[in-house]
Amino acid sequence: MAAGEEQSREYLRRHRLPELLHHLGALLLFHRPERPREFLIQVLERVKAGRRAEGEYPELMDEANVEAMFSLLDVLGQGHITPVQYREALKTLGLSTEDLEVGDDENITLEVFKEGV
Repeated sequence: MAAGEEQSREYLRRHRLPELLHHLGALLLFHRPERPREFLIQVLERVKAGRRAEGEYPELMDEANVEAMFSLLDVLGQGHITPVQYREALKTLGLSTEDLEVGDDENITLEVFKEGV
């Protein structure tokens, strides 16, 4: 791999740009605004304000959506899902699983799932 390509990958990773772009795309598809550019500008302004702790970070899903997603994963209604299901759900939502500290034999409860999402 060329040095320039490695530097580019490191830049993207350091600034978490793939996750941001995935999140923005998901927000667009979820909300389907009439004016997508203006919508994205508003979202990025909220991200900026949220990072300065001046407002809330824009969320793709509310608590009811997260609970519904968990119930779809917990098909037997056991009150927990597997770490594999948890990781895949996070990846599907475009969230990073790199720093995830979950043992392979650990049960993921709704509370843990909500926190992660």
